Amino acid sequence: MTGGTGVLPFQEIRSLIDGGAIGADTAIPDAQIQPASLDLRLGATAWRVRASFLAGQSRSVAGRLEEFGMHEIALGDGAVLEKGCVYVVKLMERLTLPEGVQAVANAKSSTGRLDLLTRLITDNGTEFDRIPAGYDGPLYAEICPRSFSVLVRPGMRLNQVRFRRGQAVLEDAALERLQADVGLVSGEARIDGGLGFSVDLEPGADGLVGWQARPHTGVIDLDRIGAYDPAEFWDPIRTDRRHIILDPGAFYILVSREAVTIPPDCAAEMAPYLAMVGEFRVHYAGFFDPGFGHDAAGGAGSRGVLEVRCHEAPFVLEHGQTVGRLVYERMAAVPARLYGAEIASNYQGQGLKLSKHFRAA
Repeated sequence: MTGGTGVLPFQEIRSLIDGGAIGADTAIPDAQIQPASLDLRLGATAWRVRASFLAGQSRSVAGRLEEFGMHEIALGDGAVLEKGCVYVVKLMERLTLPEGVQAVANAKSSTGRLDLLTRLITDNGTEFDRIPAGYDGPLYAEICPRSFSVLVRPGMRLNQVRFRRGQAVLEDAALERLQADVGLVSGEARIDGGLGFSVDLEPGADGLVGWQARPHTGVIDLDRIGAYDPAEFWDPIRTDRRHIILDPGAFYILVSREAVTIPPDCAAEMAPYLAMVGEFRVHYAGFFDPGFGHDAAGGAGSRGVLEVRCHEAPFVLEHGQTVGRLVYERMAAVPARLYGAEIASNYQGQGLKLSKHFRAA
């Protein structure tokens, strides 16, 4: 196929669908296509499995399910995926990628904010969330609810896939030019292998700086938007000392100190920072679409929500500590749709914000 180098925009994803490179038994509507990615839909069956796995070279996911599967679960009337268990769901979509077009997947924003570990696996796959150029086969989602049990149904969209042609990553010199021209970030731009960002632990009037998932809660129906009281699922984190102590195994929602802008001709992916700065993970959902923060109220960008899980030992997290970086990528073309009001994006102009399933705190 023809087109520029970079991340494929809405209109090229539509062309891949129309040309059969992206297929599904049920038609793929435009609403499923984001400015620079495609939402993927759960199929009708989940398998409870003994452990997370990759298919491996010359092996199929179906074959590994025969080896590691415990039982099948029909999702048709809705089914609960229980906290702490691992499931595999065949997705409605399948790929027949052209040579020269590869793909990378990630959890959607709302999925990550629920601590719902969701990764793409494929036949012959040796990495999660990576699809090589020319791949021809089915797609599966591995789902592991970490903090909350969830109710799912066929057609729900927990993860998304982005398509790339050629080298898309912008070098630091290009980021410095963009910062000068359009302002990628509020305040000082720390550019080193991407755009660094830090955590905001400056307390507001009520001292709130974040949320910590409660250990014992009810089930979250992923179709219910704005339905749940945050107090039933989250404990507020307040401080007057500009730092918090992360507990091993706990899950937190925090926010970046910087407000970020993604220009219309760029996309970005959140990447982890060096492990030496602390034993914690700062993201599950990592795609930033073209237009994120670009038209936010006041033109000041949108802050990034951080999905934080502490690992081995309690860790003191300080206000302004660098916790990750944004890797910017060029678009193959400006998308016909941008992130924001025109596609009813849930998190444009956001600050510290829980997933869309919760009422405003």
